[in-house]
Amino acid sequence: MKMNVGLLGGGSWGTTVASLTAKNAETLLWARNEKTVDEINNHHTNTKYLPGALLHKSLAATTSMEEAVGGADVLIMGIPSQHFRQVLREAKPFIRPWIPIISLAKGLELGTKMRMTQIIAEELPGHPSGVLTGPNLAKEIHSGQAAAAVIAMVDQTIAKKLQGIFNSGVFRVYTNNDVIGCELGGALKNIMAIATGMGDGANAGDNTRAALITRGLSELTRLGIAMGGKRGTFAGLAGMGDLVATCSSAKSRNHHVGFQIGQGKSLDQIIAEMNEVAEGVKTTKAVMELAADYNVDMPISREVYKVLYEGNTVYEAFKGLIKLESGSEKEPG
Repeated sequence: MKMNVGLLGGGSWGTTVASLTAKNAETLLWARNEKTVDEINNHHTNTKYLPGALLHKSLAATTSMEEAVGGADVLIMGIPSQHFRQVLREAKPFIRPWIPIISLAKGLELGTKMRMTQIIAEELPGHPSGVLTGPNLAKEIHSGQAAAAVIAMVDQTIAKKLQGIFNSGVFRVYTNNDVIGCELGGALKNIMAIATGMGDGANAGDNTRAALITRGLSELTRLGIAMGGKRGTFAGLAGMGDLVATCSSAKSRNHHVGFQIGQGKSLDQIIAEMNEVAEGVKTTKAVMELAADYNVDMPISREVYKVLYEGNTVYEAFKGLIKLESGSEKEPG
């Protein structure tokens, strides 16, 4: 008997995951936009977010939250982090008791600085929660290119059960019990992607990009461990894997933001021209607060923050990084 999946969110990644799970489970996608829902149901496409892609023929969509959530055996949240809590509250009256809730978001909530599984625990105590994360560029996965992801949950029995819902052809899903590390890896790498994007946009070169990625990994690992994550997680798919993909690909929304800034565009102009959310822009604010809370030095994140919110130029950002005193690479920082 197939499980019933309710997936909230009709963006590129939410739609891609819904199309994947539709191969293994009855999947109903919820979106607010009636045109998106009609297009998925009648043409098996979502051209706004996945131009040229054909969705799985059994995937259905609805604008009714009750319909999408009421019969679900598992709820997947394909909602950006700043709207996550609001949409979860809308779904709450229709969610069956104890069903697992899985987040696809890679960000932190402004103000509370919470991870998405923390929000789930606060809003819906008693529900097992987890995150699906890793080097997952939606358009590549939907086109059938090989990729791997991690489903992180404290309860590994449930994680292994859900593993089968996501596994599909050359899309391989591994399990991990380090929810904190996996969520933080996904959120923090977006800031590093903005940094490498700025360098690429300003033609800083391949050596600069490599340095930013490797020192960025050290930086996100420092904060991740301070907050309770496991060191090994940051060397895996949810850390290094996601970091390399996001920092190296023009398909990455966060890299795109950085690249356009490096080309001289303003942040407001860049965001106005984008269809989807670049999580790293707002996550940078929360991360700088967390760095202060945990007394962790995060020089790359700090320079990205100054560019995004204090009017610094890309040149000033890289000049600031160069001025830093070099320590031993073997040190935690």
